[in-house]
Formats: sequence, C-alpha cells, structure tokens
Amino acid sequence: MRGEEQSQRVLIVDDEENLRHMLRVMLRKHGYEVAEAADGEAALALAAAEPFDFILSDVRMPTLDGLGLLRKAQAAGIGGTFIMMSAYGTIDTAIECMKEGAYDYVSKPFKSDEVLLVLKKAEERERLKEENRQLRAAVTREFAFGSIVSRNARMGEIFGLIRKVCDVKTPVLILGESGTGKELVARAIHHNGSRRQGAFVAINCGAIPEQLLESELFGHVKGAFTDARTDHAGLFEQADGGTLFLDEIGELPLPLQVKFLRVLQEGEIRRVGGSATKRVDVRVISATARDLARDVTEGRFREDLYFRLNVFSITLPPLRERLEDIPLLAAHFLEKHGRALGREGVRPAPETIRRLMGHGWPGNVRELENCIERGLILCEGDTLGPDCLPEPLRGISAAPSLELPGDSLSIKRAEELLERDFIRRALERTGGNRTHAARMLEISHRALLYKLKEYGLE
Repeated sequence: MRGEEQSQRVLIVDDEENLRHMLRVMLRKHGYEVAEAADGEAALALAAAEPFDFILSDVRMPTLDGLGLLRKAQAAGIGGTFIMMSAYGTIDTAIECMKEGAYDYVSKPFKSDEVLLVLKKAEERERLKEENRQLRAAVTREFAFGSIVSRNARMGEIFGLIRKVCDVKTPVLILGESGTGKELVARAIHHNGSRRQGAFVAINCGAIPEQLLESELFGHVKGAFTDARTDHAGLFEQADGGTLFLDEIGELPLPLQVKFLRVLQEGEIRRVGGSATKRVDVRVISATARDLARDVTEGRFREDLYFRLNVFSITLPPLRERLEDIPLLAAHFLEKHGRALGREGVRPAPETIRRLMGHGWPGNVRELENCIERGLILCEGDTLGPDCLPEPLRGISAAPSLELPGDSLSIKRAEELLERDFIRRALERTGGNRTHAARMLEISHRALLYKLKEYGLE
C-alpha cells in the first residue's frame, strides 16, 4: 500500500456508465485517483498493467463477472483490496466474494457516504497491516534470533554463543529458571546450524514415568515386555542426523544416566530387549532448571555425565533481569497471538506496560506470554488495557520514576525512557561513580558517557 502522502488509487469496475461517472466524480472530490473499466476483462488488463490500492467492482457484469475477476486477479498475483458492489439478488454472490478474499461489499442503490466509509475502513485496515509488517520486520532485524526476541545485553551475548556452537556436535547444557526459553535456544542452535535438515526431537525427562523412559529413549524390540507387540525406534534413532533435546535432564534416573553416558561416549544405542547395537549420529542438547553441580555433590546426578554434558553451557537470565525486553516481548506476543485469534492490530495501553514492568515474573517469559494471550481473549477493541490482565497484575503500580508517554504507543520511546531510568538508578546506587554504574548496567564506560549526554543526565 502507498504512503499516506500519495493519493489512494481506485479502479471502478461496472458496466453501467452513469454509475461509473457518479463514483468517479465523488471519489476524485475526496482526493482519490480513479480509473474505470466497463467489464472484468478490461479491469484485469488495467490492474495487471498498473497498481491500484482498491478495486471497487460490481458483482454482475457481462463477459467476466466480479467473482471471476477476483479469482483471476488473485491467481495472477494482482494486488489491491477488493470491495464488491451488489444489487438486490446478488448478495449471496457478494458474500461468496468475501469468502474468496474480498474485503467488503456495498448494496445498490447506495449513498456516496456508504462507499466512502467502506473505503476509509479498508484504508485503516491496510495501514494497520503495514504497521504490523514493519514492526515484525524491525523486531526480526534488530532484536530477534529465530523465535527469541530481546535487546538485552546478556541475551545478545547468548546469541553470539549460539552462532559459535550451532555448527559443531559438542553437547550443550542450557541452564535457567522455568519459562526462560531454554527450548527456544535449543531450537535456535539446531535450526541455525549444519543439522537443520535433520530432525529436532524433544523430550521432557520429568514428564515420562521411569519405567517407560528407557524404551522412549532407546527403543525396544518385539517381546521385550508385555506391551511390546512390535519393534519400536527410540528418540535417539528418530533424531539420527539431527538434534535430541532433553529438557529437565536433572530428572533422568540414575540407572538411565549410565546408559545415556555410553551413548554420548560411544555413539551407539541398544534397544530394550535387544542384543545388537546401532550407531547413531545425534547432537545432544540438554536443559535444566536444577542446580546440577549441587545434585552431583549430593549424589543425585553422575559426575562423569555432568562433565560430559557441560562441555558448553549457556545460562539464560530470568525476565526480572531483562526488564527492557518486556515492552518488546509484549508487542511480539500480541502480534503472534493476535494473528492466531483473529485480533491483529491490538496494542498495549501505557498503563498496561507499567503493570507488566512492575511484576516479578516468577514464570518468566512463558508467564508473560500466557498473560498476553489471556488478555487478548478478554479485551475488546484495539487496546489491551490493564483490566484485561490477571488479578495479581491489576494492583501493581510501576516504579514512580518511570513515566511512559500517555499519548504514544511507541515501543522505541518506551525503551528510551526505561534506559534513562536505569541509568539514573545505577548512578544513584553507585553514588555517581560512572565506572561502577557502567559495570552494573553491563555497558562500556564510553557508551555510558554517550548516553548521559544524549539523555541530558550529565
């Protein structure tokens, strides 16, 4: 769609010359550029030769009717939002056009205001779609790594670690609290590496009963136990050539830890009840919210397996330590779930962001995502207000020093205010020591000096 400084271009398609004339005069009076076609074939040729923002087409026409024009235009990849004009008796066809992709229809005879209203609504929809597209592109370009969205400095370092380890087979251990996105990191390693063409197989070691976990991991042969009616390939075999992700590895029972260690060392598996071994080429990524080092000390986890898994570790920060990501993540989840729920274009109110910023997020990013999805279901209109948040967040007030703009929904502006507030707090805590404040903020001393000047905090 064109920028707002340019006139919107409308193609009028109708076999009635008087109607085309009336629409042409009216639309030009309101600033639209207008072209005309007397039938669907002529309209198709015009739309293929030059772009139109809107195609205002009659449903019933000779040679090629409105539905046929719509279908042929879509098949040819011709852009433009279709609005159908329907006389009495063709309403059903107009509705069928909408099912095929038309935006709306107006019933003949109509008043000029009706056509203008539908066009303005369509313009607004296209504007919101373009804003969402630009926002997605900006987020992907500046803040995303796969499905991970962040502008936090520590997360930026983690993106760098992912890039370094994604092409090698070295085992990776991902540490972090529940809900911090450990599986997302595992998937980013897989999908950005040399094994992306292979399978990514995930299992939660704490979600499967101990007596079934061995068969699930290593497979079994027919007759190995009562319900083993056929041979079964385990997850190691399913992940051959790809990646096996073991979430909650700390829940792996001690007897299975021995067998798991053998697979890591030898690259071979043996199915339950079988005698033959099979070589597998699997990249293992494991994750846990537990303190595995303490589990080793207390005898709950084998030391040799711990060191084998912990060749390359990545520790994810909790959401409470990356507050600057909350506005960005909220926008990301609104776009993601808005698309799934048919609620695209919903934005958070400034007060909603304040409440989100003031919460401790014990469930981390997963809790935030659930909160946004629930809010989308409850809210009405295009603004996610604080009344749509879960009860614990409704009574939260933000830190008094952070005042987000009430007349703007700019994420960039909100982030600038948050950054300035963090710098001010760091200077207060360090008694004005800029070197210590820069270390606390995890930025260079030079960057801090630049930001102090930029925000007028010198």
